[in-house]
Parts: sequence; C-alpha cells; structure tokens
Amino acid sequence: MPKVSTVSQPDTRRPTEQLAPHIRPATIPDVPEIHEMLEVYASQGALLPRPMSDLYRHLRDFFVAELEGKIAVCGALEIFTENLGEVRSLVVTENFKGRGLGHLLVKRIVTEARTIGLSRLMALTYAPGFFHKLGFRTVSKGFLPEKVWGVCVKCYKFNNCDETAVLLELNRED
Repeated sequence: MPKVSTVSQPDTRRPTEQLAPHIRPATIPDVPEIHEMLEVYASQGALLPRPMSDLYRHLRDFFVAELEGKIAVCGALEIFTENLGEVRSLVVTENFKGRGLGHLLVKRIVTEARTIGLSRLMALTYAPGFFHKLGFRTVSKGFLPEKVWGVCVKCYKFNNCDETAVLLELNRED
C-alpha cells in the first residue's frame, strides 16, 4: 500500500481569505484606538485631525473591522442631507494594508448608506483610484455644495484643498 504524505501544504490564500475580518459598528471602548489610528494619518497630512471628543459625539457613524484581535481598519458614514452621505475617516493600520480590508469596510458603509435611503455617497480623498475600484467617479467639489458650504468652508485648507472629490450614485446597484 502506498504511503500517504501527511506534510501540509502552505496556505497560499490572501490573509483576508484565511481569516475573515469582523466588521461591526464601533463602540465606546474603540474610541481611543480609533483616535490613535486617525492621529497617525493626520500627522502625515493624509487626513484632518479629529479630537477624541468629536469621535465620541460621532461614534454611531463609525464602523471597524477587526482582524487578529485588533482593529485593522475604521471608517465613518456621515450624513449631510436626505440624499448625501460621506465616507469619512477611513484608515487602515500599517500592518493590515494591502489585504482588501479598506474595500470591505467601504462596501459595508455603502450597504449602510443604501439601507438608510441615501442616494449619493461621496468622499474627499488623496486616493481616488481606491474609490474608483469601488464604483465611485471623480467629480468637481462644486457638485457637492452640501459638503463644501456646510463643512469645507470651515477648514483651514478651504482655499487650497488638495483632495479629490469622488461620488457614488446609490440608486444603481454597482
């Protein structure tokens, strides 16, 4: 009888295939970790800083993805009007980049936006290609007056904003 090898083959699946992340609404104990994640990106100029008190006030906007017992990615859905929401404060920790977790979290935010009845979802980003892969298209900031005149006008970068506006029409199934 031939001998059967018991040597296991290496797992060649991507990390997100090996262990699915747990995506859930953020909770109060998550706020310090979310704040720390955002501060790393803010210190690099990749997003605007948010005080911890702001995170507590907007906690219900946030989702997190946990992997390997840690928050790997966070992001928020901010609502501007009955039609428009924004993907905001999207960050992936350095150890978990390149695993598709940012895409998974944005897809969760898109699902939530559709569920609550929004028809448009936007983001201001330094990585428009990331959002294009998810069906967003680049638009002029002037196409988003709810954001520009409600929030951006108060920003220190208002006259020199270097972010790209992207928009996803939610009434279509993409």
